[in-house]
Amino acid sequence: MKIVAIVGSPRLNGNTSYLVDQALETAKSLGVETEKIHLAQHQVNPCLGHENCASFATCKQNDDAPWILDKFINSDGVILASPIYYYNMSAQMKAFVDRNYFFYTHGVNLKAMCAGLIVIGGGGGIDHAIKSLKLFLDLDSTIPKGNIMTVTGYASKPGEVKKNNTLVKEAQRLGEQMASILLN
Repeated sequence: MKIVAIVGSPRLNGNTSYLVDQALETAKSLGVETEKIHLAQHQVNPCLGHENCASFATCKQNDDAPWILDKFINSDGVILASPIYYYNMSAQMKAFVDRNYFFYTHGVNLKAMCAGLIVIGGGGGIDHAIKSLKLFLDLDSTIPKGNIMTVTGYASKPGEVKKNNTLVKEAQRLGEQMASILLN
């Protein structure tokens, strides 16, 4: 069993990434294989909106999205994590979500049995991002609603979540819940 985490933060060691690490470390300690993909370390171009996307055998863009998407759609559990920038998910996460359109037009769904959403913001927009990410999962997966867990909270300064024991424990609990679903 494997959990793949997609992190949409441009900060490799930011608050969002730290909470993802907490979830993955917990899941790994319980026997689940984990992988973290930081979108900022890869080239994931925005969707070009080809009208005949469904007629293509492969996406026409030459970037890192195909191998990232392959890992994502074939994982047993997924985590989508994003900071809030201007009242919604980051541009990196939005580009990733939009690039899943290729699979949508080809009738390919996520194989995941569970999902975790981690969204951290310094102000408003957390609810918008969670709603958008849940809608994405509803369109592209058959994950039962009860198997989609969320961790949300506020942090505006680098490293701030490390001092928030409640958020850290929620992220660890998310990893524990996902491992429980995958291992039972």
